[in-house]
Amino acid sequence: MASFEVENNDNNKKRKNKNVEKGKKKKKLPEVAEDLNEGLETGDAIQIKITDPEKVKVTIDNSIDTSKTTEVNDNVKPSKVRQLPTVTIAVPGSILDNAQSPEFRTYLAGQIARAACIYKIDEIVVFDDVGEQTNVMISNKKTEGGSKACKQLAIILQYLECPQYLRRILFPIHNFLKYTGVLNPLDAPHHFRQEDNVPYREGVVSTLPPKKGKGCNVDVGLRKHVLVDKCLQPYVRVTVKLIPNSDDSKRQKGIVVAPSTPKNESGIYWGYTVRNAESINEVFTKCPYPGGYDLKIGTSDKGVDIDKTDHAQLSSFKHALICFGGVHGLEAALEADQSIDEENPSALFNIYLNTCPNQGSRTIRTEEAIFITLAELRSKMKLE
Repeated sequence: MASFEVENNDNNKKRKNKNVEKGKKKKKLPEVAEDLNEGLETGDAIQIKITDPEKVKVTIDNSIDTSKTTEVNDNVKPSKVRQLPTVTIAVPGSILDNAQSPEFRTYLAGQIARAACIYKIDEIVVFDDVGEQTNVMISNKKTEGGSKACKQLAIILQYLECPQYLRRILFPIHNFLKYTGVLNPLDAPHHFRQEDNVPYREGVVSTLPPKKGKGCNVDVGLRKHVLVDKCLQPYVRVTVKLIPNSDDSKRQKGIVVAPSTPKNESGIYWGYTVRNAESINEVFTKCPYPGGYDLKIGTSDKGVDIDKTDHAQLSSFKHALICFGGVHGLEAALEADQSIDEENPSALFNIYLNTCPNQGSRTIRTEEAIFITLAELRSKMKLE
């Protein structure tokens, strides 16, 4: 972790003797703000964390927990940034194939998005639990395999999570989104109206160049674009922290921060991200968080009764994963994945739960299991 220290100038100290040795150059203070902005990518955030009264750590965080730090001496009051735990749900894309019409497929995806928003899920993983065996040729036509259902589910989830004022820019017309108009809106905390006075907003980088040639304009759903300090590619979605305007400034300015910043700094739920996985093994191996998921929960009617589990184990985690099966359960997903030798899906998880024991119906649909499971785990996992 690279760091450098800059000595603070003391105006009260006596000036040094003008007769300095030849060849000895004066040290200049580096432009700290410019140095920190260099190398930042979309979604990076600059956060301040105090370690002692003499030094300040300026931390550059991206959407996950990796960070770079730069130490600068200054007299700043201590501030603390929380790193809140995250919860991920994994859902098989094949559940859309069980719907009877395109309208029902869309509505089913909308139910999953609603459940994720209600229970403040940070990430949704859509995995293929069918495999390539469904992509067979019948009468010179390829049947709908799990991959197509996964893509449709992922696109609808992303569309619903996106604020309404950005959808026309980020989502072109597509058959997968044909019936999304009938879905109930998420009405998530980051879906702001134009008149809302809030410190953070989601935006898209505009093609309109700034007048002075520095930074870029971002459309955040206000009457005028916001000027940010970074030069980013057009049509990139970013999270912007708005800077209060001074009396003599007519232009709204802001800075680009990580998507996790509103949650960590202000406790505001900022929606979920969507990730595609080609198999159940990729759900674990391609985890975006360093160290992976430290609490992996599988759901099945063959699991342990949730009322008999250790609640202390459920409440202690940094990054939790809750995995749901399709029509044929997690056993079918395990059988379709050739990279896993295990025969029992319970071996993949720390806890294998039956969240609805003594059920009256023979089967519980996946979209129903998501609501039931998250409702049961809300208090036990202390989801906030």
